Amino acid sequence: MRTKSHENYRELVMRLAKTDFKLRYHGSALGYLWAILRPLLMFTILNFVFSSIFNFRNSGTPYYPLELLTGLLMFQFFSEGTINGMNALLSKSQLVTKIYIPRWTIILGSSVNALFIYGMNLIVLSVFFIIYGVTPSIPAIIMFFFFSFLLYAVIVAFSLLTAPLLVRFRDLSMIWEVLLQVLMYASPIIYPLTMMPEYIQKVMLLNPLAFIIHFSKRGLIENYFTNFHNILYLILGVVGIFIISLLIYKKTERRVAEEI
Repeated sequence: MRTKSHENYRELVMRLAKTDFKLRYHGSALGYLWAILRPLLMFTILNFVFSSIFNFRNSGTPYYPLELLTGLLMFQFFSEGTINGMNALLSKSQLVTKIYIPRWTIILGSSVNALFIYGMNLIVLSVFFIIYGVTPSIPAIIMFFFFSFLLYAVIVAFSLLTAPLLVRFRDLSMIWEVLLQVLMYASPIIYPLTMMPEYIQKVMLLNPLAFIIHFSKRGLIENYFTNFHNILYLILGVVGIFIISLLIYKKTERRVAEEI
């Protein structure tokens, strides 16, 4: 019975995610291509500015375009996942108020939608690695997907925390959009982390997003891996964030239907 229930929840989450994905691009001329074109257009602009004008490519970062695209795609995943997850309950208010389904499935479905788009963008990233003649090692690829899993766990934790809160505090979404811009420039996406003084690097790497993006890039492009203790601290931090978010979610989601 329990296994059947889990299968039903899994099917519900996937159905919600697929519906979100189809509705998002329904009616647009390019359809699903926008999922790939959006980050590519941003990459093209930033790569021209920082690779040509600021000459990052010739200042100790020969594979700057690959570093930039990898960082942008991971940040785009984080950005879309957290925004979708935060707005999940409010945007699907009819599901919350008119029928009963576990609310966490609605939130998870929104985050899985971002995961679909991330998977499509990774195909594009693979093509760029082939074009630039860079072949990541097997351990680097495994580590990259492990970091991506941890990033997804952070997205889900953030969504569980904020989705019920947004129903009560509607300004939260606008505040988060501003904070995302801050996070983008506070993470080594546009610039390499090595440009910063060493003490600032240590502070920046306390941010899980910056840590994941930095060592994902270095692993794929330079075959460089951080030590086990740093990865362990990251895992413990993500687990701690997830547990705290789950506890808060259980307290706040009870009154969502009344406040929506």
